[in-house]
Amino acid sequence: MWAYARGIWRCRYFWLMLVKNDLRQRYRRSLLGLGWSLLQPVAMTCIICFVFRTILISGESVVSYAAHVLAGLACWNYILSSTVVGCQCFYNGECYIRQYPAPLAIYPLRTALAATFHFIIAIALVVLLSWCINGLGNVLVLPAVLVSMAILFVVTWSLAVLAGFATVYFQDTQNLCEVGFQILFYLTPIIYPESLLKTQHMGWVADYNPVRALVDLVRKPILEGQVPGAPTLIMAGLAAAVLTTAASLTLARFQKRLIFLL
Repeated sequence: MWAYARGIWRCRYFWLMLVKNDLRQRYRRSLLGLGWSLLQPVAMTCIICFVFRTILISGESVVSYAAHVLAGLACWNYILSSTVVGCQCFYNGECYIRQYPAPLAIYPLRTALAATFHFIIAIALVVLLSWCINGLGNVLVLPAVLVSMAILFVVTWSLAVLAGFATVYFQDTQNLCEVGFQILFYLTPIIYPESLLKTQHMGWVADYNPVRALVDLVRKPILEGQVPGAPTLIMAGLAAAVLTTAASLTLARFQKRLIFLL
């Protein structure tokens, strides 16, 4: 395992170049440039606030609800894009895989790092919005966000690995992921508060949903100025551990066969 990790580190200039090229290609000749990475969550937040605030929220300001939705969408898009784009990570790197025996983990890492770049920009906007609403009361707990981002990065890399291998063996994986995540989106308190589920006696939907725990890792310190509680940390840590173990075992078992399936 350590030898494999050292191999990834030795290739750091290679996969950093791949990430840089991905970002450069995405925004080449673009008028807004990096602004496009914020347009989708901001536009969705505005639409959701306009349409659903009076239905889902009562007695709360529009700005507070917007911060709640924007933080949720930032985390959700991070997980979603890493998984869906990760479905094609090995096909996108096929020419490199055939030419050089680098550790295959760098190709899902490429996907996760590109998604992390956009996630950081979105989270910075959420922090600024929270300061406008609540002042600087969350400054002391903001370092907890770094731990949250580390956990989320491990989760997204693991999902990209699993999605990439699944797509090589089963070409409909990406379509299934898009459908499955669409269902999971409405089962996760992103555009509505968790309390709404509890009032409908459906609190178990959030309690056993690991994505809710991952979203709360970011929402709690930024919007509420609190360190995530033990149940949230346990659920998020357990999800990260399970996914990382599954991704590592998948790499160890199937990486030598991958070249014959591309």
